[in-house]
Parts: sequence; structure tokens; C-alpha cells
Amino acid sequence: MPIIDRNGAETLINEELSREIIQGVTQQSSVMQLGTRAPNMSTKQRKVPVLSQLPTAYFVDGDTGKKQTTQQAWDKKYFVAEELAVIVPIPEAVLDDSDYDIWGEVRPRIEEAMGLTFDKAVLYGTNAPAEWPTDLLAGATSAGNTVALGTGSDLYDDLLGEDGTISLIEEDGFMANGHVGAMNMRGKLRGLRDADGQPLFKSTIQENTRYQLDGEQIIFPRNGAIDSAQSLLFSGDFSQLVYAMRQDITFKLLDQAVIQDSDGSILYNLAQQDMVALRAVMRLAWQIPNPINRLNTDSATRYPFAALTPAETTA
Repeated sequence: MPIIDRNGAETLINEELSREIIQGVTQQSSVMQLGTRAPNMSTKQRKVPVLSQLPTAYFVDGDTGKKQTTQQAWDKKYFVAEELAVIVPIPEAVLDDSDYDIWGEVRPRIEEAMGLTFDKAVLYGTNAPAEWPTDLLAGATSAGNTVALGTGSDLYDDLLGEDGTISLIEEDGFMANGHVGAMNMRGKLRGLRDADGQPLFKSTIQENTRYQLDGEQIIFPRNGAIDSAQSLLFSGDFSQLVYAMRQDITFKLLDQAVIQDSDGSILYNLAQQDMVALRAVMRLAWQIPNPINRLNTDSATRYPFAALTPAETTA
């Protein structure tokens, strides 16, 4: 009867299937869906030149005036590949059931776990490696690109008004081309009405509501990646969020290991409990180039993302 071979799971994962898994992880990750994938990395670290100084042109004073010189400069940013892994324990009794599609059950859970972990690291810095860039919420906050719910006259003003989140991105020289929102933002958007009391985000009652801001798609992750206590909506120029794979997913089947929690508590003793565990590992990196532009030349205040945060509370 076919089961996961205890001699090694790598025989189950050919190159084509590995690519499919990577695509599955991408679909599970809202950040990867909207972001830009760079070519695979051949080493742990990749240096990327980023424009940091723009040339300046000058008028010449009269017929014999001297022409002035200028310069253009580039800074460097690094993609640093870090390991992302997950272990899926499986009882041997389940493996013995030939009618049970083990891979069909394990694969989507692996994809979901990796997509969620990557999203939370990028959006909030949750368990993020030290070598990775500042997370989007911290970056937007540092650049002054956050708006608290209720700052404007209504939600529409908070997002699309003159001082709304999208305007903050535009003032930094970028154009928002995507949004990632908390699930409860759907209700807030559905509740928006025009002067006649008609919903702004629904043209007819027969069609599904198409959630867009300024013509760009809003994704509402259902994997728990968005913490509505910290942010309600991320907006930004996702061409500036670039990620790259160091290697495709590799697998190893464990049958004699002890699996521990982060505090050292033993969760599973595979040999003692008649279990095996499928370990999946991938390595990837991400970065925000954030090059200089004519609208904002100050790197401290220039950032291609903004966040709508929960309403401020007073003690």
C-alpha cells in the first residue's frame, strides 16, 4: 500500500511539484500576491543598488557663463535569505490507511503556515529575522504615514481624503497599487454611504461587492495575518516590496526525533508515540528599495506604504 516512504520524503517532491508548492505559498500570502518577486538568489545575500541622489540642472548666466556640475549616486540595500520552516507530525496509524490522501491534507497546511508566517513578519515584524528590513507598520509609523480611524470626517476621508493614507503615499512620490485589510474593514467599507444614503461600494444588489480603493484591489486575508488591534488597512506601492527565494522547498521525513515547543516542553516523541513528521524548509528574503524621487528626497520621511490604524483612545 502506498504511504510516505520512511526512507525519505524527497522522492515525493519533484521539481515541478516544488514549484507548485511555492505558488501555493504565494497564494496563501497576501504580501506575496501583491509584491514583486525577484529572480531566485544564488547566495544567502544579494546587494541591490538603489538610487540615493538625483542630478540637478542649472541655468547658465549669459553667453559666457560657466556650466555647473552635478552628480547622481546610488546606495546599496541587501536581500538576506533566512530560513522558514514547518514540521507536520503524522501518526503512523494514519499513514497505514491507504484510502487517506496524506499529501492532499498536509500540503495546504504547509502552504498556509508559510504564507502566514511570512506575512506577519513583513507586516508587523512578528518573529522576523534580525537581518530583515523594518516591517511595514513600523516603517509607515516612522515616516509619518499612519492615519488613525476617525481622524477625518469619515472613513472615506481617512483613506481617500487630502490627508488620508493614499495621499500620504502620493506625497512621498509613490502611487498606491494595492491594499491589504483586516476582515472587519469589509463591514466598515460596506457601511459607507453617499449623500443619498446609497452604498459607495456596491453598484447593484445582484453583484458581489468589489472592494477597491481608487481603482486598486483590496485583499482581506483569512489566515489571521492582519492584527486589527494594530492596523486596519495597509496601502502602498507594492512594486516597492520585493521578495526573492534562495531555494525551493525541501522536505525531510523524521521518525526518531523529539519535537519541542519554544519553551522546551516536549510536544511529540515520534519513536515513542509511533509517529513520523514531515519537515518543510524554504529560504527567502525581502526588501523595500525606496529610491529617492523628486517629490520627497528625504529618506527619513519617504516611504511607499501607509497604514490606517485603529481609533485612538484616551484614558
